[in-house]
Amino acid sequence: MSQAIELIRELSDAGASPKATIAKSMKETGKEAFGCFPIYVPEEIIYAAGYLPVGLWGGHPDIKRVDRYIQSFCCSIMRSNMEMGIRGDYDFLAGLVIPTYCDSMKAILANWWVAVPNAKPIPFSVIQNRASKGSLDFVLAQLATFRKAVGELRGEPVSDQAIEDAFALYEDYRAAMRAFTKAAARVPATITPTLRHLIIKAAYYIDKKVYTEKIKALNEALAAMPEERTEGPKVIVTGLLAEPESFLDLFTENGYAFMGDDLAQESRQFRTEARKEGTALERMAYRVLDQRGDTFYYEDDKSRGTMLKNMVKETGSDAVVVCMYKFCDPEEFDYPVYKKELDEAGIPILYLEIEQKMDSVESLRTRIQSFAEMLSLS
Repeated sequence: MSQAIELIRELSDAGASPKATIAKSMKETGKEAFGCFPIYVPEEIIYAAGYLPVGLWGGHPDIKRVDRYIQSFCCSIMRSNMEMGIRGDYDFLAGLVIPTYCDSMKAILANWWVAVPNAKPIPFSVIQNRASKGSLDFVLAQLATFRKAVGELRGEPVSDQAIEDAFALYEDYRAAMRAFTKAAARVPATITPTLRHLIIKAAYYIDKKVYTEKIKALNEALAAMPEERTEGPKVIVTGLLAEPESFLDLFTENGYAFMGDDLAQESRQFRTEARKEGTALERMAYRVLDQRGDTFYYEDDKSRGTMLKNMVKETGSDAVVVCMYKFCDPEEFDYPVYKKELDEAGIPILYLEIEQKMDSVESLRTRIQSFAEMLSLS
């Protein structure tokens, strides 16, 4: 139990303090940091080149300069990242990558060159039609282009063996994270919604080899603990992300147990296991093609509703909590589709509109508390 508490404290503190954690990781590994914009980028190539990939998921800066470049209705992650880039917060990065998952990210990429002269990005084109005959070739071509650009930045090509080794490490990390989400669901009183989020988030700021060793140790410690119960609802959480911590604290206060998640910042990063055949680059490409139920990858027959229903059934959850990130168009477009399916299945939904920077979460407190009371009476 003491080992579990120590690891929980260490990893949650790391997730809560990105700047300090990145600085510590750079010092311990001797690596330069390479920034990764959301949602998904080929981190394995960055890692193989000898860099420390770090997640750039916004923050809480005072917005003063960004309105000159992007609209006020862009999501707050992109606005925060742009603001921090303009004021020089990312100047320490050796490089960064900006993928093109939505219109806001395309606007960021186009304006970054002008607004942030000291931190030039490498673009990464994102496929949407993943069912055509040329889909695999397109993704492989983008990976090759990105590999070349990272190698040129590094000053030497990124070798095949380095990519193979990095991919194996990342697959090990992803397997450990899938195990962690299951272990956390067994002990929801120990791994509260807030702690669960911070532990997962810490992976964006720590060298993956170091982090994977720690999360494996935590998994073992949690497995040795007796199963726990809470008085509140058992839920599946879906959306772009669930922040800030003060928002998650409301669920902890009301005894909620997060039995699983469909969050882009969390389980969507590691839930898809790679195929066994092919080179590392081919397996990376297939992971893109095989990802399902994800609003940021187009699907003719949207499978997110079915996936959420299955998650509720498999985990014995009571409801789905929708963390609707304000001004996230892809997530907003998906909601009516999976809401209809959940309604037809009789699965309760708590819809909450959030932003990364909220002056107060008090307006959400009553809704979260009332939803818990409603479920207890049903």
